[in-house]
This record gives sequence, structure tokens and C-alpha cells, in this order.
Amino acid sequence: MPSFQTRLKITGLKPGNPPEAVMAAAVEALETRHHVESNQIELAAGVPQLNLRFLVEATEYSGEIQQARESAAMMRDAVERVALTGSLTVLRRNRGRWAPV
Repeated sequence: MPSFQTRLKITGLKPGNPPEAVMAAAVEALETRHHVESNQIELAAGVPQLNLRFLVEATEYSGEIQQARESAAMMRDAVERVALTGSLTVLRRNRGRWAPV
């Protein structure tokens, strides 16, 4: 199964939401369609960034990428209910390296 990663910058919380709600929303959204391998929050240039790795069902190359992009967008929509977001990046693992798709 192809492995993908999303990186979503978080620029703030919406009122009334605890910080834990951000990752919970992201994982919950992705898990509706894929197996989430890992999730973590990192600081990228001083800005919190969600990193989630997930597996996409193997089909054909462009279909896998389309599925990953759609899932990442759905995850972002879920996170935007509790937080303000910045850039979203989707990457695919290829021969041990992560490359943007």
C-alpha cells in the first residue's frame, strides 16, 4: 500500500477549543478513509505543523494521488472547525524519500 503524508500548518485555535482538539479532528477525519500510521506536531519555522502518515489502497498511480489529495483536503476541513490553518502539503513516499504530489 502506498504511504502518504500530510503537513498542515496551524496558525491559531478557534475560541473554545483546546489544543488537543486539533490533532483529534485531523486523525478522526483521515481514519474515516485510511489507516493512519502516525501523527505528530512539529514546529516548522516557529509555526505548529501537523504531520500525519497514512496508507492509501493500491490502485493506479494517479488514482492513489487523487485519493490522498482528497483525503488531505477533507482532513483540513475538519481541522478548520477547531483551528485556523495555513499551508497544506501532501507527500508520497517513493524509494525511501518523501516527494510532494
